[in-house]
Amino acid sequence: MSNEDEFYDAVTGLDSDESYEGVSEASFKDALVFDSSSQKNNGSVLQENGIKKHRTSLPAPMFSRNTISIWSILKKCIGLELSKITMPIAFNEPLSFLQRITEYMEHTYLINRACSLSDSIERMQAVAAFAVSAVASQWDRTGKPFNPLLGETYELTREEQGFRLVSEQVSHHPPVSAFHAESLTGDFVFHGSIYPKLKFWGKSVEAEPKGTITLELLKHSETYTWSNPYCCVHNIILGKLWIEQYGTVEIVNHSTGDKCVLNFKPCGMFGKELHKVEGYIQDKSKKKLCVIYGKWTECMWSVDPQAYETHKKSEKKDNKKQKNEELEGAENDDADDMPEVQETVSVIPGSTLLWRIDSRPPQSAVMYNFTNFAMCLNELEHGMEAVLAPTDCRFRPDIRAMENGDIDLASKEKERLEEKQRAARKERAKNDEEWSTRWFQLGTNPYTGSQDWIYSGGYFNRNYQDLPDIY
Repeated sequence: MSNEDEFYDAVTGLDSDESYEGVSEASFKDALVFDSSSQKNNGSVLQENGIKKHRTSLPAPMFSRNTISIWSILKKCIGLELSKITMPIAFNEPLSFLQRITEYMEHTYLINRACSLSDSIERMQAVAAFAVSAVASQWDRTGKPFNPLLGETYELTREEQGFRLVSEQVSHHPPVSAFHAESLTGDFVFHGSIYPKLKFWGKSVEAEPKGTITLELLKHSETYTWSNPYCCVHNIILGKLWIEQYGTVEIVNHSTGDKCVLNFKPCGMFGKELHKVEGYIQDKSKKKLCVIYGKWTECMWSVDPQAYETHKKSEKKDNKKQKNEELEGAENDDADDMPEVQETVSVIPGSTLLWRIDSRPPQSAVMYNFTNFAMCLNELEHGMEAVLAPTDCRFRPDIRAMENGDIDLASKEKERLEEKQRAARKERAKNDEEWSTRWFQLGTNPYTGSQDWIYSGGYFNRNYQDLPDIY
């Protein structure tokens, strides 16, 4: 046995002939090969052009979930809201939900594109593409992010993408995460508060989108609002986990009255609609100006409505015979098998590409299916300890232990933090004290009239006195 084999077995805890949830031994070894340059400065170095290079791998690959029986936990929860149910850490991924929502910013270039465009309809197209891209990172991400502790925060500055973001867990029951991102050059502000409701339906877990997302393009004095689609993880009990997004997303330009209506399609009986998104942009008089179509896992295109309708009519004729043949072969399996993903989006002549997903790193499959952007969200770079707020997710010991592959320690730390949070809540109740948020205040979204958490400013002044001791 080579030294490489011994190292591989020691890290994974597997013998050379054991399998790992369908991932080959070779894939594991590939996942353990790190770019040596990414090890300097605690995972972050400067490239020759002066742009910071972030890590491309996690410290350890993910571990097997095969030994955990989720059914023993969930069988009494059918139809119930899951925020108060303690789940085994084996079903987590090493990120807090605050870090997960930061993944909205992966395709910030689409906001920057919208800022640069002079035509309002073209701006709406870029904003619509951004709204779709914001959920693209969820493709095959079946791990559950850690529930943020009350008072937990996260910040991210990306000079190369031109933004900085801060988020805070502002409520525990119900769990509410508020975030505020802004352009480093003053071009936009992007903010919202998210409180997803999770329900278990026997074979699947459904996340209902709650909360409003607001994007302000300051140069154009325009404000857009929308909510995310539903998300469903199938085969929680039996079979291969797979994710579906569905529901209608309405993006409203409150300055012009234009609206984009996007339909995230459910996969349907034979999976032909899997991952598909179709919609249109209309002006304030409800005239359709363009059609938007594609897949949230792949790409989005825009085309003239007349060209779209002509294409759809010819497509229906081609599919009529095939539909009758497929109906004869329908089966009902115990698991909701994921339909075969159809080949790339059929591009209608005359279409304009709005967005295309970035490829994932080669080791993504054994690292929680993270994107390149997600891979570096928990990176603790050299010097960060002196700058970050002590409530930042990067200092959470349970997430850090899981990222490092120490599952026993992660589980113990998660339990300790939850008990500490409960004790603090009891102490406040005993003293008749109300929890006070630090960076966000409950208010009203001026564009929708709905309740929202508004950033009160001051975080980046680095005045971190009187922050709660949550870790």
